[in-house]
Amino acid sequence: MKIVCIGGGPSGLYFALLMKLQNPAHEIRVVERNRPYDTFGWGVVFSDQTLGNLQAADPVTAAQILDAFNHWDDIEVHIAGKAIRSGGHGFCGIGRKRLLNILQQRCEDLGVQLVFETDVQNDEDYADADLVIAADGLNSRIRAKYAATYRPDIDMRHCRFVWLGTHKLFDAFTFAFEKTPFGWFQAHAYRFDDTTSTFIVEAPEDVWRAAGLETMEKEDAIAFCEQLFAKQLDGHALISNASHLRGSAQWIRFPRVVCERWVHHNGHAPVVLMGDAAHTAHFSIGSGTKLALEDSIELARCIARQPGDLAAALADYEAVRSVEVLRIQNAARNSTEWFEHVERYAGLPPEQFAYSLLTRSQRISHENLRLRDKDYVERYEDWIAQRAGVQRGPQQRAVPPMFTPFTLRGVTLKNRVVVSPMAQYSCVDGMPADYHLMHLGARAMGGAGLVFAEMTCPSPDARITPGCPGLWSTAQRDGWKRIVDFAHAQSSAKMGLQLGHAGAKGATQVAWEGIDQPLQQGAWRLLSASPQQYLDGVSDWSHAMTRADMDRVRDEFVQATRWADEAGFDWLEFHCAHGYLFSSFISPLTNQRTDEYGGSLDNRLRYPLEVFAAMRAAWPDHKPMSVRISAHDWVEGGITPDDAVLIARAFKAAGADMIDCSSGQVSKKEKPVYGRMFQTPFSDRVRNEAGIATIAVGAISEADHVNSIIAAGRADLCAVARPHLANPAWTLNEAARIGYYDVAWPRQYHAGKVQLERNLERERGLAAQAASQSPLQRAQEGH
Repeated sequence: MKIVCIGGGPSGLYFALLMKLQNPAHEIRVVERNRPYDTFGWGVVFSDQTLGNLQAADPVTAAQILDAFNHWDDIEVHIAGKAIRSGGHGFCGIGRKRLLNILQQRCEDLGVQLVFETDVQNDEDYADADLVIAADGLNSRIRAKYAATYRPDIDMRHCRFVWLGTHKLFDAFTFAFEKTPFGWFQAHAYRFDDTTSTFIVEAPEDVWRAAGLETMEKEDAIAFCEQLFAKQLDGHALISNASHLRGSAQWIRFPRVVCERWVHHNGHAPVVLMGDAAHTAHFSIGSGTKLALEDSIELARCIARQPGDLAAALADYEAVRSVEVLRIQNAARNSTEWFEHVERYAGLPPEQFAYSLLTRSQRISHENLRLRDKDYVERYEDWIAQRAGVQRGPQQRAVPPMFTPFTLRGVTLKNRVVVSPMAQYSCVDGMPADYHLMHLGARAMGGAGLVFAEMTCPSPDARITPGCPGLWSTAQRDGWKRIVDFAHAQSSAKMGLQLGHAGAKGATQVAWEGIDQPLQQGAWRLLSASPQQYLDGVSDWSHAMTRADMDRVRDEFVQATRWADEAGFDWLEFHCAHGYLFSSFISPLTNQRTDEYGGSLDNRLRYPLEVFAAMRAAWPDHKPMSVRISAHDWVEGGITPDDAVLIARAFKAAGADMIDCSSGQVSKKEKPVYGRMFQTPFSDRVRNEAGIATIAVGAISEADHVNSIIAAGRADLCAVARPHLANPAWTLNEAARIGYYDVAWPRQYHAGKVQLERNLERERGLAAQAASQSPLQRAQEGH
């Protein structure tokens, strides 16, 4: 096979040598526009896992790279005069020039033809090639030429950064943050050879401009950075190797590149994107070169698996790599946004700021950090616990963040786990009875700190379905009191009630008979901010609320609030999410009013805030109130996370203690982006920008998720829904699963606690025994 690689970066060179190893008869040419020793940038970073992949693909090249690596385990974070260090991260740094030289030499040794100082203008110049690799970098001409096929999406990110070097040799991957009168600057620094470290300086665009760097000459800008990070540089100078760039041109914005397709046929041969031409991942997670090399490995592997069927091999390559790259790019997006919004986190204590940085991508979790540096995690857990008023005894293990207490007003929750409100559709005439006693009682005994009843309605016409619970009578109040009294007598859980009104989503069938489908008989009149059908052409039309409707509904919520207190509930939540009545006022998708309750966000919030204030006045001062919001409508023109911060601030000013951050379900046109903990970023923003406690909810399914969220300050509580349907004792089970035994079980179930802990301890021991060595250890032994 005749192969041409356009671009002599890591991906093109590595693919060429792997294919030559696979079949020496392949005729392979790598064409590069620069000279052999020209390169830009300083050092590149790999993880130990990446090195393991290189070892498996070509031990000879891996050994040469390993010899040139500087390896370190530690990350050090400098903020507010403190330096916080953690270990076990397993990074390797190598000069980009050195890496390219190793790959170039290996290619030449194997018989790959290297052509330098040739700027390819047209892939069709190589009409005799069987395969063309477009590895021509970030500004790929080939990608631009065939954009209709590749369908690239290029997003220019919001920070400016400059890639510098220094002879200060850092012994840890160092992140440094400095506040200036213009805003926050940050540095990413790491050693990559015996004499040099990479030193990247970054700042949001508006901060960069305010500091005057846009008009500053290169030498002056470097001097500015040297002065700013003088403490970290210890008198060493910063160096630029971009002699071809002048002034502000050395400061660039990072382009995130995503391509829908990676293969185009030019009429002669398939043209395959690889490396930065196909995708980019922000330098803050150090994965650009990793992705480029792993592209090469996967394409070579696919071709080997399907000899003689190049089309099938390329289809496999695109399918496999696009999924893996998207996973890395999602993590890179999280990391990028963290650095773009450092000011959001700068108010956290330095200890929590550092933890937030370490876990910013959501690839590294609490338990993953524990595997890397157990002592660091335990010290941090002690710090979290002490702030919550907990001191561990000499024979006790550190308290995981999810099991620290949390206090709002006069209510203290024993831990950070919330049983989320979950519709059960099991009431008759709104009356909570034996089913809810069993359902909520079991979950109260299951270990959670706070157990919410499902959305409960203050009038019959506020219900979603005929099976939904109500609180419009003293009989219902007494039914709830029976349940709350049972939970309080049999557990230490606190009980919460969520009050809501279905609005335009009411008068529908119970879920298992047809979710969101209108009742065939017995329907009631629907209310909302403006007339609407939740399901176009299917749902009943709602009616715009009049002032008389507003007064009636407000008064019903106030009465239900009083009865909730009399029933003994510890916590009250006001439901303003998911397209229900109050959400219909807040979202511009459903509020088309032209009076004082429509138009601006302030106007759209007017009625929900009015009802909340009336409820707050009727609810005892010592009991907390939270508000559930849809922090993102997932529809263009709807509520955005920016709006969510403003909504949270408005409810905070009205007396809310906490915001429960959900999203969506306002419009069937929504296009949510799902994934584990996918709504947690909304909680993070609201908590750290609006300055109010939050509940994170959505695809939180294990203790590791909860611990990571709480420890990083992304939320104060975590609401867990479906896992609690599968296992009422989810909290107790998760405690045993992570080896935390200082949790009280119901005394009737104590024998089960002991047995579960023994079984899980045995499983952990077997898993530890079977655990393999790290990829770096394998690479070193192979070398």
